[in-house]
Amino acid sequence: MSDSELVLCLLPSILALFLFFILIKRKQKRFNLPPGDMGWPFLGETIGYLKPYSATSIGDFMEQHISRYGKIYKSNLFGEPTIVSADAGLNRFILQNEGRLFECSYPRSIGGILGKWSMLVLVGDMHRHMRIISLNFLSHARLRTHLLREVENHTLLVLKAWKENSVFSAQDEAKKFTFNLMAKHIMSLDPGVPETEQLKKEYITFMKGVVSPPLNLPGTAYRKALQSRSTILKFINRKMDERVEKMKEGIEDLEEDNDLLGWVLKHSNLSTEQILDLILSLLFAGHETSSVSIALAIYFLPGCPRAIQQLREEHTEIARAKKQAGETDLNWDDYKKMEFTQCVISETLRLGNVVRFLHRKALKDVRYKGYDIPCGWKVLPVIAAVHLDPLLFDHPQHFNPWRWQEMKQQSSDQSSTSSSNYNYGNNNSFMPFGGGPRLCAGSELAKLEMAVFIHHLVLNYHWELAEKDQAFAFPFVDFPKGLPITVRHLNSCI
Repeated sequence: MSDSELVLCLLPSILALFLFFILIKRKQKRFNLPPGDMGWPFLGETIGYLKPYSATSIGDFMEQHISRYGKIYKSNLFGEPTIVSADAGLNRFILQNEGRLFECSYPRSIGGILGKWSMLVLVGDMHRHMRIISLNFLSHARLRTHLLREVENHTLLVLKAWKENSVFSAQDEAKKFTFNLMAKHIMSLDPGVPETEQLKKEYITFMKGVVSPPLNLPGTAYRKALQSRSTILKFINRKMDERVEKMKEGIEDLEEDNDLLGWVLKHSNLSTEQILDLILSLLFAGHETSSVSIALAIYFLPGCPRAIQQLREEHTEIARAKKQAGETDLNWDDYKKMEFTQCVISETLRLGNVVRFLHRKALKDVRYKGYDIPCGWKVLPVIAAVHLDPLLFDHPQHFNPWRWQEMKQQSSDQSSTSSSNYNYGNNNSFMPFGGGPRLCAGSELAKLEMAVFIHHLVLNYHWELAEKDQAFAFPFVDFPKGLPITVRHLNSCI
């Protein structure tokens, strides 16, 4: 075949390929994407985005990108084209349109380690079903009648073991408190007994893998976490079998009827695999975020002595009233009196940002503020960037619990609100527990845990940092040195 004949034969293919690229280019051109940089092939900008930084900031990467491109920009993260949002309005729009325009879309490695039935990765009807189970178990009535008592018992168990002038890791103590509480709450496991301690040991290994690079190779944290996951699931499965056998024999245990395992076995039609993943995911969610939040409060408060003083005044008044009434245990009315404590909790969550960003995916082409978000693209609403936005919060890097009192006052005074430069804690901007249909089911329990822990902490101890440490975002929030503190018992003045 001559060269001219070869060219003629290939010409239709060349033209078709040329037309194909034109069509793709035209399709791409019809999207008005936000500005941004897609970074390196395959890797994109993921390494820069995940580089550790102070948890009370948004990090150099985000600051530089927002300064250069604005609060909405495009990137390539976690191996996918991504729209990153530091915009309060877009974040709210994304979360409120869950299931219609966007859906949860965590990296596959997260599902691999938490399980395909984990609430964190589930979408649609199955997620709603699992969420209803969690909400029923964490109902307002149950918080008042059962969980408040358990939270206080586990708080005192940890705090009473603190020795005068001893130095220890506040982060580890907070983790001990929340793990023991969740183990009791979920499976009626008693703190300190061998099986609970063994489960805790496996869970620590598991957690290190959840927040590590997803490299399933011998010796890696991820591989060890997968092995620990298997051990933990076998443990839970054994507990399930014991419960089912008791139910068949008609043996009633009031305590076990009150835990999550007993509840789902009696009131749901979930499969064994679904129950295992549900319990593992709730153990993860209920332990990790709450413990970090408590550690952050312990970290922030010594830098604000006036806040500690006001907390002590509030909780001393509650304790004094209880003593006069001849009562010892906290009740729901006591909890509702902790108004300034709630301001401290909100400020801790705003400044510390335990959950810094969420993973979502566009289900269809979406237009917002003139920008297009193509169907199938990843979307990252960055909650921390909104909480640390100086246009929304005055001096956002400053720990200021009183800003929440100002917000409350502004809400009740329309003229003050309209003339204010700052929208303190507007519910549209403050989203420490997410929002929309996937709002954290355990948000009220988390705030209860923090309030009760703070109550007994400020009444009984003075504490200070024994060594310089600070919270870092890896992007998960952690104290590299474990937040070492020295404690001193306070003489009761009640």
